Amino acid sequence: LLQGLADHELSVDLLAVVGKHGWLPDISGPNIRVIQFKTGHTQLALPELARYLRRERPDVLMPAKDRAVRTAVLARRLARVDTRLVGQLHNNISALMETKTALQRWLRCAPMRWLFPDVDLIIAVSEGVVQDTLKITGLPTEKVIALPNPVVGREIYAKSLEVVEHPWFADTSIPIIIGAGRLTREKDFATLIRAFGLVRRQKDCRLLILGEGPLRWELETQIAELGLAHSISLPGYVENPFAYMAKSSLFVLSSVWEGSGNVLIEALALGIPVVSTDCPHGPGETLAGGKFGTLVAVGDHQGLAEAMLNTLSQPLPATELQRAVTDFSVERSTRRYLQTLGFTD
Repeated sequence: LLQGLADHELSVDLLAVVGKHGWLPDISGPNIRVIQFKTGHTQLALPELARYLRRERPDVLMPAKDRAVRTAVLARRLARVDTRLVGQLHNNISALMETKTALQRWLRCAPMRWLFPDVDLIIAVSEGVVQDTLKITGLPTEKVIALPNPVVGREIYAKSLEVVEHPWFADTSIPIIIGAGRLTREKDFATLIRAFGLVRRQKDCRLLILGEGPLRWELETQIAELGLAHSISLPGYVENPFAYMAKSSLFVLSSVWEGSGNVLIEALALGIPVVSTDCPHGPGETLAGGKFGTLVAVGDHQGLAEAMLNTLSQPLPATELQRAVTDFSVERSTRRYLQTLGFTD
């Protein structure tokens, strides 16, 4: 999005709060500045952000995620500037809070109800996140809108052509199923692994799960117990997942919840058939209720296995899959953002 805005001759500052395990995106250009704050925590960035607003007086400040939005509200009050404040929400807060204590939920959600009324507009990544945000904050409907993420850019297609070193891709006769994401509860790769075990009973295939996270040992134990160690690979984090996706036969999203599901959009953009859980929120919207890929109930490994087998035997044409995600192109999404932010008619 930053690159897309800068390409339209806007001056863009990325105000980066980088924690211990954080990273900065690789963006550059004559209209882009990357300003790294000294603190590694969003809420502690309040004084620096207020000073930035007083000094630079930008037309729009667009904080991403609810903690940053709350901090931005307070910073604008301190700075006493008329900068327009447009927050971005990328996730399903209600689902994130389901495993938290009552106190943790209150500490996360109550400040949203107190501070979000001062935001000029909230942009959510899906209609589902819009509804979740309205429920949590009590904001009027006109203050929360959905805009598609600018996910599909030229770099996806360029990177998809790169060589993959994994030995499985040398044999094109055996289908490769792929999943991708952090190895965490919300991605529910345990259900994908169980489903793959059922698929393997009927069809010779392999499963790659790209990503790293705290559940690696648990998932590896499950794989071993199911006797699938020779047909499932967890290569960890990879710099270029698009090359893996493009050479696979099927992409599967097994999440318990999502905000939008960027990785599903990326697979579709590459013309790869997909199967997804009908989790809140995003996949159902992206797949048009199942038109562009089968939707399965969350946690249903038998239904997921059936959908995987059916899709492997009767995949939709790549061109049809790619049409599903035209709204997520960088150019089209950036134009929507420019209109929403008031830079074009």
